Amino acid sequence: MVELYADERLDYLLNEELRIIQSPSVFSFSLDAVLLAHFAYMPIQKGKIVDLCTGNGVIPLLLSRRTKGKIIGIEIQERLCDMARRSVAYNGLEGQIEIIHGDIKEAPQRIGYSQYDVVTCNPPYFPTVGREELSKNEHFAIARHEIYCTLEDVVRVSSQLLKQGGKAAFVHRPGRLSDLVTLMRRYRLEPKRLRFVYPKAGKEANMILIEGMKDANPDLKVLPPLIVYGEDDEYTEETKRILYGIISS
Repeated sequence: MVELYADERLDYLLNEELRIIQSPSVFSFSLDAVLLAHFAYMPIQKGKIVDLCTGNGVIPLLLSRRTKGKIIGIEIQERLCDMARRSVAYNGLEGQIEIIHGDIKEAPQRIGYSQYDVVTCNPPYFPTVGREELSKNEHFAIARHEIYCTLEDVVRVSSQLLKQGGKAAFVHRPGRLSDLVTLMRRYRLEPKRLRFVYPKAGKEANMILIEGMKDANPDLKVLPPLIVYGEDDEYTEETKRILYGIISS
């Protein structure tokens, strides 16, 4: 059993294979996290993986179904760390997943430089704005805005954590693609795979998934687009497989 606080609830992941603690007033994961967990390269049998800005631990939980490697999730909000740790314990994954409370900018000093095979991150999307414009909910504001870490922080730390040849995968908004590519190259993460996500066919992309390899040669592959909803406003078959099926390797 797991203890739930206030308005927390237990939700299902991956066709009811896993359960995760969520709270509408603190944090609930969204589609971008699930897509990133599906998109990122994973070593199957062994490896060391870090998920930055892990929130309530959704990405480490999902990745645990794709790899037997050790996974570390790092999150600056103590409440979310506690939720993530309880979810890990509920699913019996304490031997594979470790949740660390802390600032991602301090991660290399805490867990080691150049030791990891994969880094993933679903970072805050929006630059910090005036306090009056931020969400009145502190948890949402930190998750959505670059209050405690910038995009450059995320890319720099990812590179510092990765071994040579290691891979970093990010999800972000299309408007930041130029920034992402520029920063990835600045910090020796050569972009290798890129996928655009569209809410519907004929609409503008509203997400990008990008993966880079540390110290690799230039050779970017643009993958087929992912369409989230069909004309019937239901999830497409591919989206259903990602959300409810077994995540592919």
